[in-house]
Amino acid sequence: MASQNDNHDPNRRAFRDAIGNVQRLKQDRVAPFRAQRKPIAEQAQRDAEEVMQSLLSGAYDHSLVETGEELLYVRPGLRPSAARKLRRGQYAIEAELDLHGQRVPEAHALINDFLRTARLEGRRCLKIIHGKGLSSDAKLPVLKGKVDSWLRRKGEVLAYCSARPDDGGTGAVYVLLKRK
Repeated sequence: MASQNDNHDPNRRAFRDAIGNVQRLKQDRVAPFRAQRKPIAEQAQRDAEEVMQSLLSGAYDHSLVETGEELLYVRPGLRPSAARKLRRGQYAIEAELDLHGQRVPEAHALINDFLRTARLEGRRCLKIIHGKGLSSDAKLPVLKGKVDSWLRRKGEVLAYCSARPDDGGTGAVYVLLKRK
């Protein structure tokens, strides 16, 4: 496919001879590089949403928290030294709530009132006694699981953990609230 200009220009002729027979491409553009998206773990998302829904609905399988199991929750951003101090029982307990003998709805209302009052009064370290469930029908700590669930959802709660043995052990929790 030599053109008229190839006959007069020796460089063009040499180039055409060197590359040989060429076919014209229908499309000469190259698609730009695009990084592949990471796959979305849809099942993991559905599982996380299901857990969140069960927590928000108040449904909690109390069989997950057995007698003797310690509770521990620390909101992200809290200094590790503050959490350590709470676990060691080194904060002065400024108020205490005993839930022994309470049913779940009453206990929930009592905790809400207790936290609200403590916050208004500027109290930071509290103790909530939920019991070990020894007198419940199933001999399981029903309120322990509920208290764990309720406290995690409270924005004013920075951390909580099971109390030291002389303060009730796994039948009570120390709660650390945000400053006013």
